[in-house]
Amino acid sequence: MKKRDFLRAAGLFGLAGIANPFRLSAANDEPVEATTFRSGDFELPKLGYATDALEPHFDKQTMEIHHGKHHAAYVRNLNDAIKNTPYATMEIEEILAKVTDKFPAIRNNGGGHYNHTMFWQLLAAKGGGQPSGKLADAINAKFGSFDKFKELFGKEGTSRFGSGWAWLVVDKKKGLFLTSTANQDNPLMTKIVKKQVGTPILGLDVWEHAYYLKYQNRRADYIAAFWNVVNWEEVSRRYEQAMV
Repeated sequence: MKKRDFLRAAGLFGLAGIANPFRLSAANDEPVEATTFRSGDFELPKLGYATDALEPHFDKQTMEIHHGKHHAAYVRNLNDAIKNTPYATMEIEEILAKVTDKFPAIRNNGGGHYNHTMFWQLLAAKGGGQPSGKLADAINAKFGSFDKFKELFGKEGTSRFGSGWAWLVVDKKKGLFLTSTANQDNPLMTKIVKKQVGTPILGLDVWEHAYYLKYQNRRADYIAAFWNVVNWEEVSRRYEQAMV
């Protein structure tokens, strides 16, 4: 551990003599203890491609605003929200697993940061086509065919009222299921979504800021365009990791 990280950790735990550092301020909320420890603030990840690389399906201006403005705001607000809380040292997955609806700033901005970080990785300039290997077999077994899967996934996105996300998820029994969540919630939030819990391996942002400049109110057209830029190699990697 670097000296500055050690001093930072020591400072956090040195408060134990004054007050329990694992108890948050919300009334009646259960204590939250960090089991993983992160040093430094969360940062906006760089895209793995140019902002115009996904055209004509996702336009450059939307990508610049979506990544450089919306996602950046989630990162900034998340760092502010977790200051002086046990969440300050947790990795993002642990934050999402432990956060409750009593901490909306952490819930919303933590979800926003995780969801978007994942989303950028699920896109590729030469994406599209179909999955292969174990993921393809699992999709066919669960949904009957890839085309049927696309249809059902699309319905999750189009039927989500207001803002949110559509997801393909691996459940605790290593099976696949489809769902959608409101706003920036996701299936890792075990204390919030409850019946939709699992490891997301494919997610689609259906907030208007993700598509309105190009598609206006035509969310279905945006969802159809999404299939042209899906990075199935990354989805497959996430699937196999979730199956371990």
